[in-house]
Amino acid sequence: MDPEEIQASGDPVEVLRRKGGDYTNNFPVVPNEITNWLDEQRAVTETVSLANLSHHMTSLRVTGPDAETLLRDLSVNSFEHYEVGTAKQLVMCNPNGHIIGDGPMLKLAADEYYSAGMLAANWVRYNVETGEYDVEIETEPRTSAQAGDPEKFVFQVQGPNARPVLEQVTDADLDSIPFYSFDTVELAGVEAIALGHGMSTEFGFEFIGPFEQADHVREAIVEAGQDHGLRQLGSKAYHTLSVKLGWVPPGVPPLYDVEEMAGYRAWLDADSREATYSIDGSFVSEDITDYYMDPIELGYEKLISFDHDFVGREALEAKVEDPDRTLVSLAWDEADVIDVYASLFRDGPSNKLIELPRIGWGRANYDEVLKDGELVGLSHSRSYEYDAGTIISLCSIDVDHADPGTEVTLVWGDEDSPNPKVERHEQTEISATVGTVPYSPDRRKGE
Repeated sequence: MDPEEIQASGDPVEVLRRKGGDYTNNFPVVPNEITNWLDEQRAVTETVSLANLSHHMTSLRVTGPDAETLLRDLSVNSFEHYEVGTAKQLVMCNPNGHIIGDGPMLKLAADEYYSAGMLAANWVRYNVETGEYDVEIETEPRTSAQAGDPEKFVFQVQGPNARPVLEQVTDADLDSIPFYSFDTVELAGVEAIALGHGMSTEFGFEFIGPFEQADHVREAIVEAGQDHGLRQLGSKAYHTLSVKLGWVPPGVPPLYDVEEMAGYRAWLDADSREATYSIDGSFVSEDITDYYMDPIELGYEKLISFDHDFVGREALEAKVEDPDRTLVSLAWDEADVIDVYASLFRDGPSNKLIELPRIGWGRANYDEVLKDGELVGLSHSRSYEYDAGTIISLCSIDVDHADPGTEVTLVWGDEDSPNPKVERHEQTEISATVGTVPYSPDRRKGE
């Protein structure tokens, strides 16, 4: 079903609640577990990890005289001080200021930009095809559904022992590469880009190089990590990293019931990321726009700059002036979580199973968060974190309830779900405590 058919259904919420299948297997080449997800998750914080993202997300390359103009017109970010050798987390919105997608974009040359993982790649393509920009654009969805190998390998090496491991596979001075900057290095004898970036709170780098050398480079890193506790990450463990980091996927694509997005909606096909979206959780609204999110409630307010015109600027100016919600973390009460599992072993209705370590069938989680019985936020991206000893989630919460230590209640379970993936269960409440974002100390800058 393409986006136009979803819109024509008259009930996009119901369609997206009914959709969803094997999202837990969304790393179609990397196994769910290389060894076991718990030890793999621990390695990120205790020793060192290697994540293979070569088949993960859509790459995007934009070249030509109007490359910067195109990206500036679509992004909330300032392009001042955006020099060759640096990267930015570009954030793109629809005209109403709701986020379409984001991703790290590397400036390779004055007229060349590259991202190894851009969630807004379709939006950029659409604006190139319908606009008047002198650019060339290349996108590559790197999944098993695509024939052949990807152009580039993408590896992330992170953890307390990342330095001694990387010192064995490169002579480059990685400490001279600032956070969100990059340089070309020799990695196990292969030329690769080293980007100061990663999807955890630990120090490390993302490496991008020719895919035909992927096995050679991966084997060299694994060998170098043998004495340093290196674990290769399966998809289960990798998916938990962004929760502690504080990154939330942009949520339901803001296409439906928005007149200005009709052209884009019609342009998309049934295989697009936007068309295959699905939602789960206790929050249910008849209005699809209640599921849209803006950059402020996803923690991107500091990236918004009004030094240029961009799609969604007017709407975001009003939101920044008087924000409704902000991003926090939630630590779920351990006893309440245990009680959810205990319900499976006693008489009477059981609660919805909490799959470990993260996610279930839905592509995006929307769980109600209450304070004194009133809805004050929506919880997303739940994940078990061993060092926290419980489930952590990220929450878009009313600013009046965002102080760390605030006690709230999360409604767990999907009431009257139309999806056969959801087992028969009884909703329950889980106490949770508001915390900071990131949840863990951020060591990515090497400090």
